[in-house]
Amino acid sequence: MKKGGAVISMLAVVFAMVQLLVAKPGEAAITCGQVDSSLASCIPYLMGGGNPAAACCDGLKNLKAITPTTADRRAACDCVKAAAARYPNIKEDAASSLPTKCGVQIGIPISKTTNCAK
Repeated sequence: MKKGGAVISMLAVVFAMVQLLVAKPGEAAITCGQVDSSLASCIPYLMGGGNPAAACCDGLKNLKAITPTTADRRAACDCVKAAAARYPNIKEDAASSLPTKCGVQIGIPISKTTNCAK
């Protein structure tokens, strides 16, 4: 009986930990680190124009996949805006055309001036 009780106790602890890690409804589960990682390969395109690399478009597709909720997209938008502010040489036209050039509509504007609350 002690072994069964220990298993049940362990399951209860694991369940409690999972509940702490899962985002509450309406809260974003995405981090700026995830956003930055997804878009890091886009920096050369965003600063120089031309055509984005395949790795950049793959990162954009990943960003779309990890931002399924409105809260996630707003959080990612804030992260994109903060990242864009760190790179003053980003070309706004390259940033705004990135989703179209990659063929991925992510629902997150890529700009330094976006109002992410909308």
